Amino acid sequence: MKTLKITLMTLLVLAGFSFATCKAQGTVGADLEVKATIEALFKGLKEKGPEAIKAAFTESALLETVKTDAQANSVERVSVEGFVNSIAAIPPEMKIEERLLDYEIKTEGAMASAWTPYEFYINGKLSHCGVNSFQLVKLGGKWKIVYIIDTRRKEGC
Repeated sequence: MKTLKITLMTLLVLAGFSFATCKAQGTVGADLEVKATIEALFKGLKEKGPEAIKAAFTESALLETVKTDAQANSVERVSVEGFVNSIAAIPPEMKIEERLLDYEIKTEGAMASAWTPYEFYINGKLSHCGVNSFQLVKLGGKWKIVYIIDTRRKEGC
């Protein structure tokens, strides 16, 4: 009887381990797809490519920035179109690059969240830093950004 209990316990532990491993592998694939969508956005940003930027978003996506000053915090909102237009207005001689320092990605079915600390450079010089929080949805087999909120600071970068 004792041997049977030990065998059953061993099987349960191994089954649980196998399930956890399969689940983690599935998440890793989704994580890589989410990361690829975000990287494509920032490649488009660096290249100032409006089509690449637009392709990362859903049509109704929102972009927000938390503004912090001595008086109070506020949130500034822009549409994807407004964001694309602002990037298109950057002079060709100005080089911009947002370097993502890390990714913390969580997925559940067709929904994902990514937290990415970053540094932003203009002409190779650090301009500011902060963190991006992305919300993504998988539509038509592709991950699309539906929402971004970020922080921006000049100190402590």
